[in-house]
Amino acid sequence: MTSAAEAIAEKLLQINAVKLNIEYPYTWASGWKSPIYCDNRRALGYPYVRDFIKSELCAVIFEQFAGAEAIAGVATAGISWGAMAADQLKLPFMYVRPKPKEHGMGNQIEGMYEKGQTVVVVEDLISTGKSSLEVCKVLQKEGLIIEGMVSIFNYGFPQASEAFAEAGIKLYSLSNYESLIAHAQAKGTLTDEQLKSLLNWREQPATWGK
Repeated sequence: MTSAAEAIAEKLLQINAVKLNIEYPYTWASGWKSPIYCDNRRALGYPYVRDFIKSELCAVIFEQFAGAEAIAGVATAGISWGAMAADQLKLPFMYVRPKPKEHGMGNQIEGMYEKGQTVVVVEDLISTGKSSLEVCKVLQKEGLIIEGMVSIFNYGFPQASEAFAEAGIKLYSLSNYESLIAHAQAKGTLTDEQLKSLLNWREQPATWGK
């Protein structure tokens, strides 16, 4: 039986949400060069894929964080998924900006919340985990209690695992790099050169391509 991680990896590949470019690698916010880019936003345009991801997201939240009182989405990519999950689970929803708004009310957290509320954070994907954990700090500063975080995809870097462990925040991801590469390899969609580059990058992401 196909696991949820493999099923989501398969669907991301089917809708071309995964981009490979070894000659002209992508640059992440962290400054890392990467031959792969996972664009989960594409799933929003495919109703059946979107519904499958939403259902899996809700299942993890319900099973792992049954006591959660609210959902918080990480701007911008986590907003839509967080809102859909909150709607399905009938929970309040809020989202967190990278920095306070520069006009209007100047809010960094948008939505209704109360101090002491337990919150599950919904994220698009996890790379180093730095920006995701910054969102958790913003929520905690406002007196909210972080039950944990759920992401659609996780590159599985040790830096991220260590950072979440140090912060004392539980992290669950619907799919991951290993499932994605294994499925692509099984389907014969990777050339030997692509597979070698992807494996090399996975071992030394900070220095790859420099």
